[in-house]
Amino acid sequence: MLTIAEPRGVARGLEEGEIHDVLRNDRRRLAIEVLKEEGGEASVRDLAEEVAARETGEAPAPRNKRQSVYVSLHQTHLPKLDDLDIVDYDPDEQQVTLEAGVQEVEVFMEVVPRYGVTWGEFTFGLALLGLATTLAVLVGVPRLSSLHLGALVAGIFVLQLVASAHHVVTTQDQTVLQRIRE
Repeated sequence: MLTIAEPRGVARGLEEGEIHDVLRNDRRRLAIEVLKEEGGEASVRDLAEEVAARETGEAPAPRNKRQSVYVSLHQTHLPKLDDLDIVDYDPDEQQVTLEAGVQEVEVFMEVVPRYGVTWGEFTFGLALLGLATTLAVLVGVPRLSSLHLGALVAGIFVLQLVASAHHVVTTQDQTVLQRIRE
């Protein structure tokens, strides 16, 4: 289970520009992803090794790559994330812990993926496909006009439901139903 430390002092909201600046750098993005997967806490060494492995696609990554990642995390990326209250970075203990500020960044990580189609683009495409197919049935496009309109609309809703359920399960730590039960 992901544990996030309470923010130090008064929690400040991150500006959208700060969030985009954090996510613009692949190494910072990877560091946040690794920390989330590791339960919210890791040593700088372990974090650097995993980030380097993901960057190179080799496990373990070459020594010079691991060293390069370690130095850049230690000197640049972790202090920046610490200043923004996204992580708590203790350079003396060489430990990194996610802070509550990571939740603001996670929202943007979900809608601004590093590669591929965003959730919004996917749902827009699915809705556009449903609309185009429905209109084709209504105007009598050959081969499509034989489809039953009710079955077509129901099929589109089922696709949307399955896609939405998958999205909820894979992107949220805790669903609304789980929060209600607590």
